[in-house]
Amino acid sequence: MSTCEDGVVARAVAATDADEATAAETELYRRFAPRVRLFGLKHLPDRSAADDLAQQVMLVVITRLRAGEVREPDQIGSFVLGTSRMMVAGQRRGERRRAAIVARFEPFDEATETSNDLALDSRRLAPCLAALRERERTIVLMTYYADRSATEIAAALGTTAGAVRVSRHRALASIRDCFEARMAS
Repeated sequence: MSTCEDGVVARAVAATDADEATAAETELYRRFAPRVRLFGLKHLPDRSAADDLAQQVMLVVITRLRAGEVREPDQIGSFVLGTSRMMVAGQRRGERRRAAIVARFEPFDEATETSNDLALDSRRLAPCLAALRERERTIVLMTYYADRSATEIAAALGTTAGAVRVSRHRALASIRDCFEARMAS
């Protein structure tokens, strides 16, 4: 395999079963993983990120070859490079999103950590929860105590996710009104 052209190796990988690793896959990895790693070293912040990129790209390439999704196996080098570019772009996009979220919500985290005024007043809250209808109380408890999504709650209660969100919104408004009334008295 080491003397074959890239396209021949790519076609050999495409011709194998997904359950069996072959010499063709090993050869494909041997040829392209170092190139992807170098690409990662140039475009990513550290060596471990470049190593991870090489693993991810080669996994995608071999999977796509097996599935017959590579139109031109003779151009496998271009496919590997394109996959590398797309994965690096996706990682950068994710990093930018995370940074934006941290920048947006970081002040709230600091305020929450330093404030002791936000302690739960269960003595005032318990009667407000008890005043809710059983269905609304169940939705609120499943949301905040059991940490369930609207879809999961809807499946458990035999309703739609939209109905769960509306009920939760109304229940929270009732709890807020009740709690504020108890705070005033």
